[in-house]
Amino acid sequence: MIKYFLLLASFLTFSMTSLSEIGWIEAGKGGLLEAETNLKNSEGKLGILNSQGAVDMKNHAFFEPLGSNGRACVTCHQPMNGMSISTESLQERWKITSGKDPVFAAIDGSNNPKLPQHLESSHSLLLNRGLFRIALPFPNKFDNGKPIKTEFTIEVVSDPTGVNLDSDLGLKSKNPTISVFRRPRPVANMKYVMSPDPVFNIKTGTLAATDPETGLTVGMNMMADSRHYTLKQQANDAYFGHLEGHKGLSKEQLQQILDFEKQIYVAQSYDKWGSPLVEKDEPAGLGTKAMKEGKVHILANNNRDPIFHWFRTWEKPETMPNTLTAEQKAFRASVARGNDIFMFREFWIRDATHINTIGLGNPVRRSCTTCHNGQMTAQDLAPGWVDLGTTNYPTWTENTVSKLTSDLPVFKCTCDKSAPPHPYLGRVVYTTDPGRALISGKCADIGSIVMQQFRGLSARPPYFANGSAKTLGEVVDYYDRRFDIKLTEKEKQDLVNFMRVL
Repeated sequence: MIKYFLLLASFLTFSMTSLSEIGWIEAGKGGLLEAETNLKNSEGKLGILNSQGAVDMKNHAFFEPLGSNGRACVTCHQPMNGMSISTESLQERWKITSGKDPVFAAIDGSNNPKLPQHLESSHSLLLNRGLFRIALPFPNKFDNGKPIKTEFTIEVVSDPTGVNLDSDLGLKSKNPTISVFRRPRPVANMKYVMSPDPVFNIKTGTLAATDPETGLTVGMNMMADSRHYTLKQQANDAYFGHLEGHKGLSKEQLQQILDFEKQIYVAQSYDKWGSPLVEKDEPAGLGTKAMKEGKVHILANNNRDPIFHWFRTWEKPETMPNTLTAEQKAFRASVARGNDIFMFREFWIRDATHINTIGLGNPVRRSCTTCHNGQMTAQDLAPGWVDLGTTNYPTWTENTVSKLTSDLPVFKCTCDKSAPPHPYLGRVVYTTDPGRALISGKCADIGSIVMQQFRGLSARPPYFANGSAKTLGEVVDYYDRRFDIKLTEKEKQDLVNFMRVL
């Protein structure tokens, strides 16, 4: 009888602290992550699917604080935020914990570890833009410690955080370091993200990269600069960096983290009126079940096999369930139009490194799916680093008519005379984030950032790697300006509604 009550108490504890009730998951608190659940956000609900069943978070390596600063992997990869994090959640955590939540750890949750950590202003880039500090050696080094030959020099033009000019932490320190600020990427739907290009890297004209341990071809779309090729590499780096660990992950801990990351899927599941987005498995590209069952590495920038399949059941009110209101039907019709714009609305793509430089021509008349071509995620199937202009002057997202300054650092990159220049910006490039170039050392890569997946967007604003777009509307506006697409206001709203349901 005593054993029965102990088991019942244990079950009730899991039920009381289930994910659907607690929202933000604190490191080490335990509880049950259900096999399938739906979490509210501003546009409806986000679906979470654990394909291997419910997960006991107690003593689970993804959810336990394994380092020295109280963080776990989940601290920066929250299920309610699409396995990433949102500024709304961060601002709430600041208020609840008076800035003492481990997510605000000085190492990278503040603008500069030397600033007074109790002040909100010291964490402004995280609180307002969802950005963590990424400190990278410059020049970068191979795994054997040998420096990578770099085709450019870097000067710090503007340093609002003070970290890049700091004598201990910056570019002129004993261990020269560049600090850039980036959004954490969703740790979900990883079978698509990690799907490798079979043989050839179209961006470099070389054979695809391989896992140094297994020799197998790997994908290079996991991180903003593609500095790690495998989940194992990323997990170990996060342990020593973001979690400030010292002893190293055990074999069992590492495997538990990898197993969890490979089996979790996220996608928007309900609209803002409370109705499920998927009825009788339609539309075929929506929801977590579709993510779990979808095939990987499908090039889908065509009308034979669209990125998110078809939205035909949403094109006309008469094909929609009678239970929907007129407003819901109008919304779904708008989503269907947005999908068509995304798939087929052509415009001139120009001066984009790793798009116009790979033999397509400059300019080239294509649609959004030229770059966002991977089925179910809209990532690039090839290694997805592209300079779309978000971080490089004059098209960077920091530059507006009324404000020519940035709260991000600004760097001046000067390419060596012996090296090929940046294809469209020449030998001197001003940037807030050199991106892939910090890893490859290539002048042509300055400002190139790896494209993210489109899933769970409604749960994890702001957008772009630098958190500069507070809304999906601002994302659409940027590309409309950047490529002079000339979208109407209705078309812009259709695109936004389309991205809200993914």
